[in-house]
Amino acid sequence: MVTIKEVKALLASITAKNDPRLAELAKDERAGVQQLLQKKAKDFQAEEAEDARLEQMLTYEKALYSQGLELIAGIDEVGRGPLAGPVVAAAVILPKGCKIRYLNDSKKIPKAKHQAIYQEVMEQAVAVGIGIKDRQVIDEVNIYEATKLAMLEALGQLSVQPQHLLIDAMTLETPISQTSIIKGDANSLSIAAASIVAKVTRDQMMAEFDKTYPGYDFAQNAGYGTAKHLEGLSKQGVTPIHRKSFEPIKSMVKEGE
Repeated sequence: MVTIKEVKALLASITAKNDPRLAELAKDERAGVQQLLQKKAKDFQAEEAEDARLEQMLTYEKALYSQGLELIAGIDEVGRGPLAGPVVAAAVILPKGCKIRYLNDSKKIPKAKHQAIYQEVMEQAVAVGIGIKDRQVIDEVNIYEATKLAMLEALGQLSVQPQHLLIDAMTLETPISQTSIIKGDANSLSIAAASIVAKVTRDQMMAEFDKTYPGYDFAQNAGYGTAKHLEGLSKQGVTPIHRKSFEPIKSMVKEGE
């Protein structure tokens, strides 16, 4: 009789629900085998649910594929709300029908998985473009306009000209046809890909800024107004990467004049 360890190894090699070996194993009445079979069934259910979710997130893309459009760029940004650092946008063209397991709105992906999913997007993408607008631009033109500029820069960085744009809640001044999608990063796989690329890129930048400007906890808060960040501001003052058009920095700068 096969050991429980051997059954576990066998189950790991089975990739289809209708594999006849599962029916054979079901005849084994040992509690350990039955538990392993239950776990395998749950794994299949989870895989099916994930595949259905990914299919749903390709709804906009599939509608465009049916029109003969395959080079679809998803565009998203990260960093509109922080008190410090740049706004970062990404444009990503995925291959037709590409599904990347667990790719989602970057805010819904556990931070521990960001790097791995980012890496897979970078490896599978047809093209990736990144746009960065720093604190000076944000203060000069406002965060909304700076976000648009970052998105246009990301679009311009693509090595392949897209046929259509899927954009997270924005409309861009470009001749390329586009669709603005509310909560696009949760409803389009292309936009979700742009979301994770922008997020990881910006987080890496803020981790570097943390070394240059210690005491604000930038590596952890990415420039958002957390308690440690505000404490750093009150103790050490404003840095060159703080947005002077954002409160409380705006008032702090005014008081210091």
